[in-house]
Amino acid sequence: MTITNLNDLVSAGLTRDSATALAPVTDQFRLRITPEMAQTTPGVARQFVPSLAELLIRAEELADPIGDHVHEPAPGVTHRYPDRVILHATQTCEVYCRFCFRRETVGAAGPLSDEALDQAIDYIAATPAIWEVILTGGDPMTLSPRRLKALIDRLAAVPHVEVIRFHTRVPVVAPDRVDEALLAALRTRPAVYVVIHTNHPAELTAKACAALARLVGAGVPLLSQSVLLKGVNDDVATLESLFRALIRNRVKPYYLHHADLAKGTSHFRTTVAEGQALMQALRGRLSGIALPTYVLDIPGGHGKVPIGPAYIQTGDGHHMVSDPKGERHLYHDPT
Repeated sequence: MTITNLNDLVSAGLTRDSATALAPVTDQFRLRITPEMAQTTPGVARQFVPSLAELLIRAEELADPIGDHVHEPAPGVTHRYPDRVILHATQTCEVYCRFCFRRETVGAAGPLSDEALDQAIDYIAATPAIWEVILTGGDPMTLSPRRLKALIDRLAAVPHVEVIRFHTRVPVVAPDRVDEALLAALRTRPAVYVVIHTNHPAELTAKACAALARLVGAGVPLLSQSVLLKGVNDDVATLESLFRALIRNRVKPYYLHHADLAKGTSHFRTTVAEGQALMQALRGRLSGIALPTYVLDIPGGHGKVPIGPAYIQTGDGHHMVSDPKGERHLYHDPT
């Protein structure tokens, strides 16, 4: 059963009193949990089940924490970096994450209107610097294969667009949607990359792994992005297990995001120092191919930057380098 309201949560096992208490939360932020995610562990469920902690809105939290609207030259387009744009193909998701940085807009509408999509494609076609189009939303894989194919074909007709990247949770949270019709839509001239959003190893169920295998079998390169979340994955063992599981499924861990300043999400955020310590511990335990880059999306739309631990300090013509165990070593540049 897909959970979309408080009565569904009661049917799934929450007490009526507890569900009623959550009404002020679901009045503000949408609820949707797929059967696959409803049947997983408490650590996974924490990402999707509403909490009264969401009613605490801190002064630093923002409606648009990464500045989508600051860089919006056309409807549905975010153009923050010269060579790539985000195209918000839809506002619909298969699950609504409680920590989402777009939580106040996702679910408010479906796909871009025909008029808005025309303006978005016109902008992309008129901007030769755009080399990559990132389809997000919402989740672009909630669109029907027919609609996706039509969108991809329009982007493929723009000569300077050479890469189409999907950001999606669908292969993990609704793996049955990864069918032959969807795979056929992804076979196109621009290189198609799929970035899977997953935060906990328990999300990678047998059905999810099968969906990832279908994508790999169709020749689609897979990356992942995860969010560092307190109470979900903020320990070395969980992150190590997640990244190893991704590599086993031929998914390259790409980004580990520091949680954004979305409204009502302070109970999910770690400190940057805690994230850096986790990444330093993982450096000594994981192969380089299994290590993502720990990043912060600077609030206000100023871009994404690596914020991992510093292993080198430079001064007076020499470098002091720390190894994964924390021991320090002197290194001199050749002269």
